[in-house]
Parts: sequence; C-alpha cells; structure tokens
Amino acid sequence: MTDKLSRYKQQVLNDFNNRRSYETEFHKQAAHRLVELAQLQPGQTVLDVATGTGLAAIAAARAVGPSGSILGTDFSSRMLLQAREKAAALQLDHVSFEMTDADHQTVPAEQFDAILCSCAIAYFRDIPAILRRWHHGLKPGGTLAFSCLTEASPSASALFRDVVAQQGHIVENPNALLGTPTNCQQQLSFGFTGTSIVSKQFGFYVQDGETIWNGNAKSAFGLQDVDWPADKVERGKQLFIDKLSAASAEAGYWNDLVMLFVVARKPARPA
Repeated sequence: MTDKLSRYKQQVLNDFNNRRSYETEFHKQAAHRLVELAQLQPGQTVLDVATGTGLAAIAAARAVGPSGSILGTDFSSRMLLQAREKAAALQLDHVSFEMTDADHQTVPAEQFDAILCSCAIAYFRDIPAILRRWHHGLKPGGTLAFSCLTEASPSASALFRDVVAQQGHIVENPNALLGTPTNCQQQLSFGFTGTSIVSKQFGFYVQDGETIWNGNAKSAFGLQDVDWPADKVERGKQLFIDKLSAASAEAGYWNDLVMLFVVARKPARPA
C-alpha cells in the first residue's frame, strides 16, 4: 500500500470512528430501501460490504430468514462492534461480521446469491476493480445492489469543494464516477444485465453553517491531510458560511441529496 493510499485509509477510519452516531435516519432509510429493492429470498447467502453498524446486514437477515446466511464486512472496528451487539440483541444467529478492507477483500468465486453495499461505494479507491470482484463472487443469476449519491450531492458538500478550491486546494468529488444513471450503467456493462436504477430524494434544510463546514472538513474528502494555518481555515469557513447563508431561504439552506439505488444481475448459466 502506498503512503498516499495509507493516509487516505486512515482518513476514512478517522471519519467513521470519530462520528458520534452513524445511524442517522437517512442511513437507516437508505439501507432498508436497498434491501427491499434487492428482493432477497429465504435461504439466500448474502455479503454486505462496508456494513458499518450492520443496518443493511440486519435488514437482509430478516429477509432471508434463519435458513439464510449473512456476512457483513467492514474495516472500522468501532462500527463492527455496534453491528455485532445489535445482531446479538436480536438473536440473529445467521449473521456474522468480519473486519476487512473492501479494496483488498478476497471474494470466493460464485459464493453469494446477493452482494450489497449501502452508502459506501464512493469510499473505495478502485471501484471498477471492486465491481469485477463482486461479479466474480456472485453465483450465476445472483444480484448486486448498491447505493450511491448523484454527482452534485450533497449540495452543501459541492459548495464546500468550491470554497476550498477558491482557497487553493482541490478536493476530490467522491460521487463523480457513479454519479449518474448512465455512469452506473457503463460501469456495470462488462458483465451485468437487467440493471435497474431508482432515485430517491433525501434532501433537508440546514441552518448551522459551521456544523456543515466542520463535517465536511473532517471527512475523508475534506481537509484532514491539508496543512493550512488556522487563519486560512477560519477564512475558508467564514466564506463557506457566507455563501451558505446567501443561498438560504427562510427555512435554511436546502442541502439537496439524491441517492441512486442500483440493482443488477449476473447472468444465469444457459440451461
């Protein structure tokens, strides 16, 4: 692993391990909607990649029932601890969790009926390679279901990137590669069929510009690795707050957030 990649991975860990709460209403709704669209069946074997606190894994466990099997993987130890505690409290014995980095995860050939990834695919460094790995791990006829944000979502993060660019630093847009239905179709065209894409609006009004700035600055796609003096950070924050305020209505700034739910099939073997 290169030093640059290692720093990025640490930034992702810092982001998630330091969050007070990951299970926002948005994440809960997104995970449940993804599992619903995947149309899991009793008895199926499912891999939930970047499971976090197990929102999608636990929803999938209920869908496949005790005759099925769920494996949730993540590389945040704190989030996996929460996932294991929840599964144990619900007595879901057919759910297990393992710590692994999705970018380097070994997926056995034709092992799973379905592979899920809720709200996390943008964090992976080589998305095309991971999609091929998941295709390899699906049984013929298996289902891939993941969710991703549109390239302009959340709009507050796009504004953050614009402000930071004005200060001389370019922040990567993590949603650029998969951020449109056409892009998703193109990335899956190598071996998936029957791809369906459903969009859902999760936007909300915000009023506290400083909190939004801090959340973006501390994220893996923020300023964790940027050595700016305190006065420059403060100027950037104030510029962001001013622009947020200028674009706000009486209810606050509309933080537009649109998610794409993508479901695709690995072709079944010919009869």
